[in-house]
Amino acid sequence: MATHTRLRTLITRLGVLTITLAIVPAPVAEALPEGSADHFAGSQIAKHEAGDHAARHRPRSEGSVPGMDVSSHQGDVDWPKAWADGARFAYVKATEGTGYRNPKFAQQYNGSYAVGMIRGAYHFALPDRSDGAAQADFFASNGGGWSRDGKTLPGAVDLEYNPYGDTCYGLSQAEMGAWVRAFSDRFVQRTGRHPAIYTSTSWWNRCVGEADTFGDTSPLWVAHYADVLGPLPHGWDYETIWQWQAAGLFPGDQNLFNGNDEQLLRVALG
Repeated sequence: MATHTRLRTLITRLGVLTITLAIVPAPVAEALPEGSADHFAGSQIAKHEAGDHAARHRPRSEGSVPGMDVSSHQGDVDWPKAWADGARFAYVKATEGTGYRNPKFAQQYNGSYAVGMIRGAYHFALPDRSDGAAQADFFASNGGGWSRDGKTLPGAVDLEYNPYGDTCYGLSQAEMGAWVRAFSDRFVQRTGRHPAIYTSTSWWNRCVGEADTFGDTSPLWVAHYADVLGPLPHGWDYETIWQWQAAGLFPGDQNLFNGNDEQLLRVALG
C-alpha cells in the first residue's frame, strides 16, 4: 500500500494524466554454449558405425596395457577401484570447442595420477566453430598441458562425426586437414608435444583422407568396437591406443595401449 501511495503522489506532482503501460517482451533464452551437451570420445562414432557395444571384459594380454577414458558423464570416478581392477592409464576429457570445460576434470585428472596411473587430457574438436589454433589454445590453457614427469600423456584431439550436423562439419578434406594441422602446430608451440589424434578409420578417411598425414608425429588413438581392430586411418602404420569397447570393467570407455608398461612410459616421456 505504501508503494501505491508514493506512486500516486509522484503522478500528481508530475501532472501525469494518463499512464501508458509498455508491454515488455519476455527475454529470449540465451543460446547454449558450444559443447554444452558434453560429447565424449566415441559418442558419435557409436551412433554412426556398426560395432559390438555390449559390455564385456577383455583380460590383459602380453604386449598390451589396459586403460580407460572418462568425461563428466562418469562423475567422481573411484580411481582406487579402477586401479585395483587393472587400469594403468587414462584419458580425461578437458574441453570442447572454445566454450566447454569438464566440471569433473580436477577430480578425474588428479585422481588418476594419485593412484599411479599415467594420464592425459583430451579435447573434443568442433572444427566448424573456430579455427584449429584457437581450439588448441583453449585446450592447452584448460588442462591440455604436458610435463616430462613420466605420468602425463600428450594431450589428444578428438576428431569424429559432427554432433550437430554435417559429418565433416561442412569442410572439404583439404580444409579439414588444414584445421588439424593448425591445431597440431599450435599445440606443439604451447606444450612441446604433438597431440595424439583420436578418431575412427571411417571418419578420418572420409573427412581428411590423403589431404595430410600425421602418422610421423601424432600417436594414433583409434576407435573400433570389436575384438579385431581392422584397417587403420590413412597415414598411420600402427595404433598407439585402441578404444575397443564403449563400456566394460572400468568406468567410461575401454582402451588398450599397444605395447608394454615400459613403452607406455616412453610415450609419456616423449
